Order: sequence, then structure tokens, then C-alpha cells
Amino acid sequence: MDLSIIGAAAINGLLLGGVYTLVASGLTLIYGVLHIINFAHGSLLMLAMFGVYFLLTVLGVDPYLSLVVMVPAMYVVGYLLYRFVIGRFSGGKDENILLITLGLSILIENLALMFFKGDSRTISVAYSDSMVQVGPTLVSLPKIISFGAAVALCAALGLLIRYTDIGKSIRAVARERVGARLVGINVERVFAISYGIGIATLGAAACLLMPIFYVSPSTGQVFIMVAFTVVVLGGMGSFLGAFVGGLIVGLTESFGGLFLGESLGQIGISAIFILILLLRPTGLFGAKR
Repeated sequence: MDLSIIGAAAINGLLLGGVYTLVASGLTLIYGVLHIINFAHGSLLMLAMFGVYFLLTVLGVDPYLSLVVMVPAMYVVGYLLYRFVIGRFSGGKDENILLITLGLSILIENLALMFFKGDSRTISVAYSDSMVQVGPTLVSLPKIISFGAAVALCAALGLLIRYTDIGKSIRAVARERVGARLVGINVERVFAISYGIGIATLGAAACLLMPIFYVSPSTGQVFIMVAFTVVVLGGMGSFLGAFVGGLIVGLTESFGGLFLGESLGQIGISAIFILILLLRPTGLFGAKR
């Protein structure tokens, strides 16, 4: 096979993996603090993607400029969901949270199906077909923009968690809930903020995905498997792991599509998920609890 084709597949895989990293970083933050898997992650991403779609088609807002709207909007959605639904009805039990997020996922997907029907929708902007020469390969400009923005946002999230007061509170709660409560940290508020930030990353990911992907009520199912694989591969609760895992999954999907065909490209993702569970359950950067 021509090396230029392999090079193009590698570049496209890395660019897509950067956006996968952003999707997975919210999931790994929620797990790192709440120690639960958020089954509503994919459906909330789908909801955010519809938000970006309608901002463009109804109001004419560019998908990348939609970041200033979708990120705070999805933060509010996540904060309110935890404060008034998940936190209120879970009784502090992890198994209840799992069931509630699963129920939310089913509810959101069915409401989307009722209001938006089952059609797949895409957007078109002036630069949709623009290409950039990278070595011997032409690469889509929206993919490059989305990758760069995803990496920058992941770095900003890391800095927020590491250096700000709320970030220190989040790390304290993630490490020791009882100790954090004893020193005066409002643990339930930190839970709600963490969930809100995790969902806010989906608002950002939606803005970066819409120029290069489609949205339908079932889109969340596509990304939830990818996000789980990235988080498990990198290590539950590890931001570095989410970054590396996202790139690996992006490359796997790209090369899978190249060698097996577009319809079978995601088989490699499922294979990685199974292998990492069998051979290294803690992931590449995860630590045993």
C-alpha cells in the first residue's frame, strides 16, 4: 500500500483522536471525583451537537464560535442535573447513580427522537471543503482546527484542576471525601461542579465535532463506546491517560477503516477495549485503588 495513504490515515487518526480526548476527559473527570460511570455522557453529547446544529441553521452562529454559548450552557445543564436529579435521588449510593444516568440517557435519546426524528443531519460552512497540505497529504482544515482546539481545551482543563482553588477542592474530594468534608469543603457542591465541568467538555466537543461529523438521536451511542474505551485504555481518572488513549483509539479507528473498510473500522476499538480489560484492567496510566 502507498505510504502516502498510510500517512494520511495516521494524520487523520491523530486529528480525530484529539477530539476523542476531549469527549473522554469529561468522563474521566466525573469518574475521578464521583467514582461512577456516567451512562448519560453520550446522549448529552448528542444533545449538545443538536444545539450547535440549530445555532448555525437558525441563528447563523459558526460552530467554533458556538463554544462561547455551548460550554457554559452545558455546564449549567450538568450542574442542575446533578444538583436536582442525580444527587437528590441517588441517596449517595453509586449503584443508584448508575441507574439514574442510564435512565437519563434513555429519556434524552427518546425525547430527541420524538422532536428531531431519526434523520442524520450535517452542517456546511464556508471552510468545510478547505484542505491544508501536510507533507504529501491533504488534510481537512476543520479537522486541524478541531484537533488544535481540543488539545488547547484539554490543557486548559488540566490547568484548572491543578492550579485553581476549585481544582484543588476537586482533587481533595477525589482523593478523600471524608477528609475534605472535615476541612470545610462542601462535598456535594464540588460533586455538582465536577459533573457540570465534565458535561461542559461535551459542549466544547460538540462544537468541534459538528464541522466533521453528523448528528442524529443515536449519535451518542457511537461516542459512548469510544469514550469508555479511551478512559479504560488510559486509566480511569487519568487525564494523561485520556489524552494518550484518545490518540491510540483515533489511530485504531483510522487504520481499521483503511484496512477493513469504513463499516468495520470500529471493530479495532472493541478489540482494544476487551484486550485492555483482560491484560491491564487499570489502563496504561491508572493506579490500583
